[in-house]
Amino acid sequence: MNILVINCGSSSLKFQLINAQSEELIAKGLCERIGIEGSQMTYAPKDGDKLQITEPMADHTAAIRLVLNALTDEKSGVVKSLDEIGAVGHRIVHGGENFATSTLITDEVLAAIEACNDLAPLHNPANLIGINACRELMPETPMVAVFDTAFHQTMPEEAYLYGIPYHYYEDYKVRRYGFHGTSHSYVSQQAAKMLGKPYEELKIIVCHLGNGASVSAVKNGKCVDTSMGLTPLEGLIMGTRSGDMDPAIIEFLCNKENKSVHEILNVLNKESGVLGLSEGYSSDFRDLEKGYRAGEAPSIRAMKTFAYRVVKYIGAYAAAMNGVDAICFTAGIGENGPFIRGMICSYLEYLGIAINETENAKRGEETVISTPESRTKVLVIPTNEELAIARETFELVK
Repeated sequence: MNILVINCGSSSLKFQLINAQSEELIAKGLCERIGIEGSQMTYAPKDGDKLQITEPMADHTAAIRLVLNALTDEKSGVVKSLDEIGAVGHRIVHGGENFATSTLITDEVLAAIEACNDLAPLHNPANLIGINACRELMPETPMVAVFDTAFHQTMPEEAYLYGIPYHYYEDYKVRRYGFHGTSHSYVSQQAAKMLGKPYEELKIIVCHLGNGASVSAVKNGKCVDTSMGLTPLEGLIMGTRSGDMDPAIIEFLCNKENKSVHEILNVLNKESGVLGLSEGYSSDFRDLEKGYRAGEAPSIRAMKTFAYRVVKYIGAYAAAMNGVDAICFTAGIGENGPFIRGMICSYLEYLGIAINETENAKRGEETVISTPESRTKVLVIPTNEELAIARETFELVK
């Protein structure tokens, strides 16, 4: 069965077509600038040349139509008809407490996802647009929702509650939800396979380090804590997001800068993180590493502060699980950043970790970067959220 995986952003749409049985990638692509002048699609079939298609896409329905036309095109297509697509798996950012697992999409499920729009106002509405566009164009094809938050629904109460009046949780479901769940699930399971040990018997810390970054603690096959919270703003310092901070800073800056809460939150989401720490130099760790090596103070400050925050979470989660068997690095920075991985691991000798520099020098490869003698194993595992979504979808529709 072929599974089409759809990941909708507010003005973009990523897609992959995957054979569920062989897990072979058949085609992938990206639609950009949807609803904006200059929209285009990049389309890459498995056995063909990458194509750039510049065509107006007024909305996500037009983008989905362009994707389906490319997949079935006589010259560059990979399937003869849409009948060869057995199901569509949709990435949904926020499922609240309603969804602890993936689910077949019904009108009731759509209503429940829409009820979470306040919790993810930038993401869930776009995800819903993608679902509705696919349902319009492929009305007989099963649709599955795979939630970023679902993997973290196994957290115990003491991990997800905030220290605020309990009725805010009862009334508005204000709690820690966590994100990147599909990635954390995939990587932690892949770690167990690499170590040749039962997933249900391991304590694993996953460091998903990209422009958005999070850490999770996975004990005996279940997430017991994660760094992102009610929204993706909490936790690690990220590319442009502040991560953890004293909440009173918001009122302080509102008064000092004569700005609204909305304006300050915009700063915390889009102008902070390593971009802010480097005085606006860059949110790209490749640029920051160059600056660090050149002795530039803003880059050094940003890199060291980022690494330190990751180290603190690793230590906290090792304590929360009463030990750790493996630490995994994944996502853009985690997979391709030997320098930052080395900075983080330099703090972890107390866990019996020593790094194999030859293995750590690799980029984008699945490998063990700790030495054989290391008490705690350190792994680099490229994430594959699309494959994880395809697996979840196939399990529900096969």
